[in-house]
Amino acid sequence: MELKTDLFLGDCRKELKKIPDNSVDLIVTSPPYADQRQSTYGGVSVDEYVKWFLPISKELLRVLKPTGTFILNIKEKVVDGERSTYVMELILEMRKQGWLWTEEFIWHKKNCFPGKWSNRFRDAWERLLQFNKSRKFNMYQDAVKVPIGNWAKGRLKNLSETDKIRDNSRNGSGFGKNISNWVGKETVYPTNVIHLATECSNKNHSAVFPRELPEWFIKLFTQEYDTVLDPFMGSGTTIEVANRMKRHSIGIEIISEYHDEVKQQFAPVEYFLMESEIKYGTN
Repeated sequence: MELKTDLFLGDCRKELKKIPDNSVDLIVTSPPYADQRQSTYGGVSVDEYVKWFLPISKELLRVLKPTGTFILNIKEKVVDGERSTYVMELILEMRKQGWLWTEEFIWHKKNCFPGKWSNRFRDAWERLLQFNKSRKFNMYQDAVKVPIGNWAKGRLKNLSETDKIRDNSRNGSGFGKNISNWVGKETVYPTNVIHLATECSNKNHSAVFPRELPEWFIKLFTQEYDTVLDPFMGSGTTIEVANRMKRHSIGIEIISEYHDEVKQQFAPVEYFLMESEIKYGTN
């Protein structure tokens, strides 16, 4: 099957309207945070951010398949020595739109520079909020298993009878805390904390994903020839990774310089910029 990479230049609030309903399997994106990237994206204020984002999330809800997932990388800021609440306010308003806030992942930035302010230290983490439009969505957990690690050598070496039976999951959802279930296992399911270094080469963009970040979510929530969307494409990291992993991809970017750079990267790929020409893979 031929891979499709569709790139749109313009404001995603308008460009998203060109994408058919229920056609996207995964949305992975990092919009400008409040009061940041003033020189490129205008720097939406804390007070206006929720109002600005809701028309975008409404369109994303429309284009996402019922079995799809939306991963939103976003972070609050500190204003006058106090944490802003705009991220929490956005979550509440998106739930009113019809979104389900199903999970929150934490990206631990392993190589974060140290820092100190009068009342706090530097953040070494960012939020990755998971939203869905139904409670039954595609999720391929085995694709992101990790090595069990050295902790198992001591913890599982001499299990008591209590350890073998305690805290079994009561709702049938998993292993619970019955650690004997992990005896003899080489790989286990990860936690919701993702440990990745930040991207050192910014590719002329002010905020770039490490490639491993979209890759992890693409593995978890899609299969080959599913469709991945990034409505704030930037330097195209999500598009690049999706293409390498044999997923159809859609990118939207308002800055022509970034859009053109990504377009040059995928020069051999045929682009469909008119609504009547868009053909996405559907399973």
